[in-house]
Amino acid sequence: MKPVIYSFTNFKPDQVAQLQDSAPQFEIVLAQDSPLIPQDRLLGVIGWKKELSQTLLAAPHLKWIQSISAGVDYLPWSEINSRHILVSNGSGIHAQVITEHVLAIILSYERGLFGYARAQREHQWLTNEFEPDDVAGKSLLIFGAGHIGQRLAQQATALGLHVSGVNTRGEARPNFEAMYTLSTVTSAIASFDFVVNIMPLTAATTGYFNQAFFSQMAPRAVFINVGRGPSVVINDLAVALQAGQLSFASADVFETEPLPSSSQLWDLPNFLITPHIAGQVPHFRQKLFAIVQPNLASFAATGQLSVNQVDPRQGY
Repeated sequence: MKPVIYSFTNFKPDQVAQLQDSAPQFEIVLAQDSPLIPQDRLLGVIGWKKELSQTLLAAPHLKWIQSISAGVDYLPWSEINSRHILVSNGSGIHAQVITEHVLAIILSYERGLFGYARAQREHQWLTNEFEPDDVAGKSLLIFGAGHIGQRLAQQATALGLHVSGVNTRGEARPNFEAMYTLSTVTSAIASFDFVVNIMPLTAATTGYFNQAFFSQMAPRAVFINVGRGPSVVINDLAVALQAGQLSFASADVFETEPLPSSSQLWDLPNFLITPHIAGQVPHFRQKLFAIVQPNLASFAATGQLSVNQVDPRQGY
């Protein structure tokens, strides 16, 4: 009996055939065809079900986890590290759609579209209420300069925005005019019109966007979170919006999802809620396949991964 690579993503038959050709010594099994996980033969898993963590980790020969998302903070890292299980993520799959999501918010805000949408619901013709502006010449600060951050920087620059970024070491990246670290960016926060979080969740980024952070933002500024929910102290953001410490905010991710119907955020006129949809990707299986196939071929040949291997020390 061959070792099994078990996939929670239901690849098309031709994709399964290509995966099988890449690793003939393994058996590719789809969850839709075999809901019972073959623990005794499980070598690798594509995707992860949190509710099945104990079942998956009970597989004694598990050596590789391929996440379908860029963030991997939900994985059981203590056991993964103790067993030296390789992990790769889906970084890059969501770069274009999240870029478009963020730019849609920025453009809609500058053109006053959120206000006009409210006015339409109230049957009001407001010609001078929202003062539509353009984005050219405005400044954007992106926390996280990986695949998504770099794509956003590229396309925001094309719109005339001045883009700066934050990464672990403050290393230069294309299309960023300046780079900071989490510790050096503090003095510059007030100078930006738009602040976007795309960082992975780590010990350093958990709760980073809090009352102290929002108090440093300019009253005209906009905050957008498409990173991880626990990076933002959401009650602090609500208080900052109500106090006018920033003018508008949007979040696609929250520490508790779905967002409770009792949350005060639903009723804030200067806050946009989207239900964790910024990363929804058309043709997702094909884009994931472009990561899985070379990783599977490499894993079969050498026991190593070739694309998007996660550094367990950094969590991304």
